[in-house]
Amino acid sequence: MKIHDLMNVNATRIRAGASVRQAAEVLSGTQASDLMVVDDDNSFLGVLSEGDLIRAALPRYDEILSAGGGSLSDAFETFVDNGRALAGGSIASLVIRAAITISPGEDVLKAAGTMISHQIRRLPVVADGKLVGTISRADICRAVLGA
Repeated sequence: MKIHDLMNVNATRIRAGASVRQAAEVLSGTQASDLMVVDDDNSFLGVLSEGDLIRAALPRYDEILSAGGGSLSDAFETFVDNGRALAGGSIASLVIRAAITISPGEDVLKAAGTMISHQIRRLPVVADGKLVGTISRADICRAVLGA
């Protein structure tokens, strides 16, 4: 079985020039955990995950201490402040540009092995530099296990 047999051609994508706020809105509105980042010609540029956004806003230890003594409440306030500061900025610095991809003609077994070994839930499917879809662990489970 090949990737093109299972892939989702309606990948959740975002343009490279988008803001962090826009990325958060797309993630929230679509319930996706990963955004495929493309340029205006649909060339694949990388992946941005909800985890990447959270990690970018998480306070560093020294920020927590300087914010009022290191309480959980202080840490959360710093977390929110960091998020607000990031919101208007570009996603460019947060995009994983060396993302692992797969082509539509590859075997599903290769995708499954790659996802498990790299702890990836969804792979971008790229042909000739263009994003043509994604394949997820759930897509593979449905096909292989008949779910």
